[in-house]
Amino acid sequence: MKFKNKRYVTRGINNAVPLLTQLFLWQCIDTLNCPKDYLQVFKCSMYDGMQKIIHIQEQPEYTKEYLFKTDTPLFVGKIFAIDDGEHSTMLLAEEY
Repeated sequence: MKFKNKRYVTRGINNAVPLLTQLFLWQCIDTLNCPKDYLQVFKCSMYDGMQKIIHIQEQPEYTKEYLFKTDTPLFVGKIFAIDDGEHSTMLLAEEY
């Protein structure tokens, strides 16, 4: 089963993405109700003062959009979560 192993975040995620947002992204993966691809993509942006997150995977194709208010700083950028079989790692796209 994908994403059921030890989880790690990179220094970039730790420094740039609020912890509550990180936890929300892991929850999006955990509650995915279709087979999980090894690569999960999150496109994060701001919309009307709120955090907007688009969660995407390629196989099987899946897209879901979230929009919510948060007291934490808003994050803008692309995040990958990769399951390599031994661990799951969340990283900024530019760290790939």
